Amino acid sequence: MQQLPTLFVFTFSAAFFASLPPGLLNLNAAKTSVEKGKANGLIFALGVAIAVMLQTYVAVRIAKLISRNQHVVELLLQTALLVFFILAIFFFVKGRKQVNRPFIIADAKKRNSFSKGIFLALINLLAIPYYSGLNTVFHSQGFMTYRIIDEVLFILAAGSGTFWAMYLYVIYFKKWEDKTTAFTKNSNYILSGLMVLLFIITAFRLFKN
Repeated sequence: MQQLPTLFVFTFSAAFFASLPPGLLNLNAAKTSVEKGKANGLIFALGVAIAVMLQTYVAVRIAKLISRNQHVVELLLQTALLVFFILAIFFFVKGRKQVNRPFIIADAKKRNSFSKGIFLALINLLAIPYYSGLNTVFHSQGFMTYRIIDEVLFILAAGSGTFWAMYLYVIYFKKWEDKTTAFTKNSNYILSGLMVLLFIITAFRLFKN
């Protein structure tokens, strides 16, 4: 039981800092907050956190397999390549079709933001090998076992760290609403570029192995 606080802090920190650099999820959290209001941004962030916890559960289940079956990781990365390529084209086309219009906060259903958060997080397949690797490292250090309490804490810490990173993006962009017109206008191009970057990184990791 003594290792549980260490496990939570390390997992929370790993999830928080992994979600902090600008990426698909946190930029969409900011974009949702800017376009649809703070409440929708937080609902989006909650959807992301829940999806990450589901992915972390899968990651824990296959943590042992990763060290014995590299084919599992390669299959996930190959799928991620296709997803990132499609999303890069999607966001670029969407940005080309975007019409300049005055900045307004639209009245949107929170359910839609929640579903979008879950969907975008679930297609980020790199989360599974990331948390599987993290689980393996923690297990080798002796403060992660496969007891139920350890697994639950690991999953909750991953979701919590992700949510608070998303939360910072939601709050930051809400405080600077008057300066986010350029961000709203070009966000689809930014997201398309990020998809290209993720595609390159994933391809490098895949073919390096």
